Amino acid sequence: MSGIGLGQRPQTRRQKQIKLLWIGIWLAYLSAPVKDLLHGGHSDGVRILGCLGLVVFVVWYFALIFRTGRRETNGAVLGALAVLAAQSAVLSLFLGREWLVLFVYVSISAGAALPMRLARWAIPVTSALMTVIALSVPGGEAYLAGLLLPALLGGFAMTGVRELVRTTIALREARATVAQLAANEERLRLARDLHDLLGHSLSLITLKSELAGRMLPDHPDTAARQIADIENVSRQALVDVREAVTGYRRPRLPGELAGAQVALTAAGITADVPAEPDLTGISEECETALAWALREAVTNVVRHSGARRCSVELVRRQTLDGPTVQLTVEDDGQGADGSTYGNGLTGLTERLEKTGGELTAQPGRRGGFRLVALVPAGAGTGAGDEPIGSGA
Repeated sequence: MSGIGLGQRPQTRRQKQIKLLWIGIWLAYLSAPVKDLLHGGHSDGVRILGCLGLVVFVVWYFALIFRTGRRETNGAVLGALAVLAAQSAVLSLFLGREWLVLFVYVSISAGAALPMRLARWAIPVTSALMTVIALSVPGGEAYLAGLLLPALLGGFAMTGVRELVRTTIALREARATVAQLAANEERLRLARDLHDLLGHSLSLITLKSELAGRMLPDHPDTAARQIADIENVSRQALVDVREAVTGYRRPRLPGELAGAQVALTAAGITADVPAEPDLTGISEECETALAWALREAVTNVVRHSGARRCSVELVRRQTLDGPTVQLTVEDDGQGADGSTYGNGLTGLTERLEKTGGELTAQPGRRGGFRLVALVPAGAGTGAGDEPIGSGA
């Protein structure tokens, strides 16, 4: 059996029937007007007009309740309530005190269909109108005591239900928005990871393939070792991609420093890379951001710079914002315009900003290109500029 969630409009015929049944239960309180039509001693003409008036009232009431939460203007709702109130007044004045119960339904409709700022006036006005009509019909005072409190309490109770429904709808929409943002963020993370992983690995495979091709005629044994390295790199790239897809891969800075040494050496670039960095006080997120920055920077040096030398430096710095760790990668190649970031540098900037760090890409001090990644470090990690890695 399919139910209707709070704040959800009925979508299927079955759901509409369930809502209709739930609202229809409360029509049991119309037994007084129905009994009056059957046993009140009215003429046949009056009975026919009374039945017609009651049917029109119920239909109008259902139409108003079913539109709760939709986007009709408040003016249209007030007009519909005025029609219900007019029907109640006419039927009560001409058919008797038993029909005063219709005002309770008008009050409940006001609470269900109007915002609180209007319902808090419409409900008392409806109750006041019922009081005036009750004092105008014979025996109405006796019915007023039993109807005035239900009209007020029922109307204001429905305002609470309306606000609960609106809040539930807002929470459901917010949850859908959060889910969409999370999905977008995951797609962005995957795109960044795949770019960084495959860019580095494929560059290394290309370099070793070219090297093996040149060595094959004269040095087949050396070429075979290069091909074995290509196989290892390919297998590792496959593992990295699988781990990136499942969201578990976090590159470590020591491993990336070792990989940078291998990649730069394979490309024929003299590498000055520190080893065994001291990562005390550096959070896992900051270390991961630095590792990605190092991988992207070295990949760009190997693929685009045409450099003969590349240096990597890891230094702790004490700044006005607190202790930081600075990664600097600088080459002596042909240089590039650091003001225009590609996909890789844009992704790095986003990674570093999430850790409270920043990325700077600019021409090197001796030509070439210089990339600086800065991340916050824990307190108590030393003062001044202090290298945190020993030489390779």
